[in-house]
Amino acid sequence: MKNKIIPWFISLLFAPILTLNCQDIHIIPKPQDFSFGKGTIVIDENTLIINTAESSASAAIAQNFFKNNYDFILQSTEFQSLKKNAIHFKKDENIADEGYELSIADEGITICALDEKGFFYAVQSLIQYCASNAYFSKYEKTLKVKEVTIKDAPRFQWRAFMLDEARHFKGMEQVKMLLDEMALLKMNVFHWHLVDDQGWRIEIKKYPKLTQIGSKRKSTQIGPLEWESPIQSAEPHEGFYTQNQIKEIIKYAAERHITIVPEIEMPGHSSAAIAAYSWLGTSKEEIEVPIRFGVGKDVYDVSNPKVIQFLTDVLDEVMALFPSEVLHIGGDEVKYNHWKNSTVVNAYMAEKKLKTPADLQVYFTNNMSNYLKDKGKRMMGWNEIMGHNLHFYQDKKDTETTQKLAQETIVHFWKGDDTLLTTAASNGYEIVNSLHNYTYLDYTYKVLPLSKAYAFDPIPEKLDPKYHDKIIGLGAQMWGEWIPTNGEMHFKVFPRIAAYAEIGWTKKEHKNFAAFTAALKHLQKRWTAKGIYFASDEFVEKKN
Repeated sequence: MKNKIIPWFISLLFAPILTLNCQDIHIIPKPQDFSFGKGTIVIDENTLIINTAESSASAAIAQNFFKNNYDFILQSTEFQSLKKNAIHFKKDENIADEGYELSIADEGITICALDEKGFFYAVQSLIQYCASNAYFSKYEKTLKVKEVTIKDAPRFQWRAFMLDEARHFKGMEQVKMLLDEMALLKMNVFHWHLVDDQGWRIEIKKYPKLTQIGSKRKSTQIGPLEWESPIQSAEPHEGFYTQNQIKEIIKYAAERHITIVPEIEMPGHSSAAIAAYSWLGTSKEEIEVPIRFGVGKDVYDVSNPKVIQFLTDVLDEVMALFPSEVLHIGGDEVKYNHWKNSTVVNAYMAEKKLKTPADLQVYFTNNMSNYLKDKGKRMMGWNEIMGHNLHFYQDKKDTETTQKLAQETIVHFWKGDDTLLTTAASNGYEIVNSLHNYTYLDYTYKVLPLSKAYAFDPIPEKLDPKYHDKIIGLGAQMWGEWIPTNGEMHFKVFPRIAAYAEIGWTKKEHKNFAAFTAALKHLQKRWTAKGIYFASDEFVEKKN
């Protein structure tokens, strides 16, 4: 596997070893257990990489790293050797999934793991460790690395970053950049929000108008007032991924042990699809792809068998592309007045003995869940799919439901009182916690400073410990309304993405914000070298 790493350790060429006596380790996410030795070891062109079949890809990453950053061309072999000056990969059946042990000691560097993921994460730690605990002599052409022993494994299995491209299309180069940074930070789920009111970004061959019409809008709401802004860009915005491009990105992510979970919104946030095929909507009226942000003006007519066929056809093509076991169906912010005003939908509800719009949504959602389950997949959705009353525009009685959400559903909690989450967990549902006021990257640093992001704990204090394992992780959401340029996206993602990576990986008792911000400086050097425009240290905590 080829791994292009831009040299970002130039500042170390003449720097002394400043951290040899430090008591903390400058790796993000912070390892669970580590201890420093007293000495250093030397890596040079004579260092040998000894790998196994399971570690060959990670060994290649290490080779490229030392070549690109220090001009060391290290030889690699699977022949087991006792050579001291070596980076030795060893399989260990006793190490947890995704875990690893990294030892830098007098006998060399030893990396132990159960499988490819563990070896990969160990190499990411080695890469970061060399930034803060190594000294490169250009004249001697040697790298002196401080001795350390690390034993590490993640706290949560679901460590996600979400990119919304429905609002602003970013393209393959930016997605690959984000995947690279996620990989270094040991994040393992890329939640790809490809469909919403303001754009449809994935090629569906059976329904070509979804991209011919749904991927384009005439203009875009802009301005400092954001949601209330009357200003329009007066410039068209468009873009979508072909299925071949999506396959390329999936492969790129898989090489970095990242699963891509696509989100195909239903039954709401569907204006772009309805603009392409008006018969999908409840009103049957022809509309254009919205040029303002917010919740759309129509939703899918879920009483229509033709609409259900459309949705399952779309899911079939999506499932054929994405190997992920989990598919996200959105399910948030469905304005029930569209259904309430429809004679056809009301007749359907009466036929199915569904008393409220929430009953109808859960009934529809369960049908989608069953369809995915029959295909060997699993459904995930925002927590409105449970019938939660989260929005001022919903009548409380409309959100009352006697329907029970399919038990295998992963509930993506984003809004509401913690009681909603703890109740769902105690009822046996697995949950990804993305509480918006802690994890929404579209929020300003005034609303969500770095320290607040870092303080988030996916497990609520009130949750009984016997249900803690139902919280499988967290997601950080980069909603796309207010990031028209790449620089604006970078500014909001970096450095907060690093905080979410540490939350997902590092046990709560091992976290320390001061140590985190110290380690962050080494990542900032990398981001600068890669042209990533992160928010400065001074800005991320300012109340402006």
